[in-house]
Amino acid sequence: MVYQALLIVSFGGPEGPDDVMPFLENVLRGKNVPRQRMLEVAEHYMHFGGISPINAQCRELIASLASELAANSISIPIYWGNRNWHPLLSDTIRQMADDGIERALAFFTSSFSSYSGCRQYRENIADACALLGERAPQIDRLRLPFNHPDFIDAQAELLQRTLSQIPKLERRNVPVLFCAHSIPVSMAENCLYESQLREVGRLVSETSSVDRWELVFQSRSGPPQQPWLEPDVCDRIRQLKESENISRVVVDPIGFISDHIEVLYDLDCEAKSACDSLGIQLHRVPTVGTHPRYIELIRKLIVERMELDSDRPVIGQLGPNPDRCLENCCLCPSRR
Repeated sequence: MVYQALLIVSFGGPEGPDDVMPFLENVLRGKNVPRQRMLEVAEHYMHFGGISPINAQCRELIASLASELAANSISIPIYWGNRNWHPLLSDTIRQMADDGIERALAFFTSSFSSYSGCRQYRENIADACALLGERAPQIDRLRLPFNHPDFIDAQAELLQRTLSQIPKLERRNVPVLFCAHSIPVSMAENCLYESQLREVGRLVSETSSVDRWELVFQSRSGPPQQPWLEPDVCDRIRQLKESENISRVVVDPIGFISDHIEVLYDLDCEAKSACDSLGIQLHRVPTVGTHPRYIELIRKLIVERMELDSDRPVIGQLGPNPDRCLENCCLCPSRR
């Protein structure tokens, strides 16, 4: 299959204090979120100078991927578009059309199936293409790579590197908390998000020879009466202190590809503060970012779509994520 370009699709983030409120208004447009909650989230960004690291990390990913593609004689331009901040997806796809791109692949900076992590990005692409009419390129999504061997190996190496900082005699008994962004239970019931996360937790722990692990969640933002996936990472840390008097905990944000503001604030600030108050040493595993195996993985996903007879390598009990999503997968409950 001939593809003329690759489109990196990401969430986007503010790059200065003046960007924060317009960015959050984009994120929350059409959602019933109180103004006070928006202001609270804005303070999370202001804690870091109004700058989210996600755009800089996308630039680093694109630079690393461009080098990886060139080293393997793959010559396609890389475009980049965000859902919520510049460069906006609609502007990028218009530029692709102006450049004569007719068929492209899209890589989402999310590895798990959910409305926010997959379906909404596909809707964003469809909306942007609809504005262009017949000029719009055909854009095919690369499969989500949560159980690709390279993804598991990269995550396992990062976990092992963090565990190596703990005295060997203590290592086996330290709880490893695999973290992901919480979503409403009603949304989780319509996708494979939770089961995929548990599979990755199992695979990474087995590869890393970790006996003790569990899946926890963070960053919930819904009203108290709406059930979201639990347990919350800070609540679980407090429970472990109360029940076992733990002195160390490893927190591994496997649900995130890069250090979003949720990782920096909710883990490095809030979870760290909870641990400090309890006399617990927190060890936070880095996100996969531009790990060489992750960059290599993206290149392999491109090749497998260009070569229709290519294998779809996976590890574990779940099969490869489909190249094309089912019509009713990852629905948003409010839109059913």
